[in-house]
Amino acid sequence: MVFCIDGLSRSSTFLLRMLVIFLTLIALSCSAKKEIRPEGDFNAEKYLAMANDLIEKKNYEDARRLLLEVKNRDLTKKYAPVAQLLIADTYTKEDESDLAVQEYKKFIEIYADNPNASYAQYQIAMTYFNQIESPDRGYGAAAKALEEFEKLKKTYPRNPYKELIELRIDKCRTTLAGYEFLVGEFYFRKGSFKAALGRFQGLRTKYPDYKNEPLVLYHIALSQKNIGNKDKAVEYFTLLIQKYPNDQLVKEARKALASLSK
Repeated sequence: MVFCIDGLSRSSTFLLRMLVIFLTLIALSCSAKKEIRPEGDFNAEKYLAMANDLIEKKNYEDARRLLLEVKNRDLTKKYAPVAQLLIADTYTKEDESDLAVQEYKKFIEIYADNPNASYAQYQIAMTYFNQIESPDRGYGAAAKALEEFEKLKKTYPRNPYKELIELRIDKCRTTLAGYEFLVGEFYFRKGSFKAALGRFQGLRTKYPDYKNEPLVLYHIALSQKNIGNKDKAVEYFTLLIQKYPNDQLVKEARKALASLSK
């Protein structure tokens, strides 16, 4: 019986020690968080300077803690927009795309007339743009990026990113058109020529500036041929030859025309 009581005593002592260690660690953690604040009264400029220093050191969590202080305590509203934008930027640096977009949108909602609103909108578009990998994997990202770039052009026509935007939009459209072609090609290989034809023709209508149009014209002609529309096949083979006389597919188009004329 004495042994059992002694065992309980030792167990209780061990648990007590563990509790003390746990509480000490919590206290140290809390004190460490408090140490990031500059000494003295609240000063937005000092807080921002310290947050920037933390961002350079990739200590984004502590930086955001300071930036939230600025955002919530800046009565002048001079530094709060800067803090909100930096919060969004920290998520971009951490590759937390969803959180970054959320914070940039928050900036636009709160500070729609701020000179940096166009930057926030550009960053939203670029967040999606940077997720584009290839036509078969980047369709969703390209569609969102294109939507956000168009919004940037419409909402902030004097934005400083005009030349870059057109290049980005061109890549988005090329990616989307490439995806449409891959879907059409998939149907074509399956022998679903009507479905393939619908995709190829829709691609030409929606993306008339698609750089691989010769390939699209060639597949439209082949699809028409395979569903028995001889005249339409001749029309598109001829269009390919006339519009792109130096393209490598012209040789195949001429062979196809010769076989159709027999």
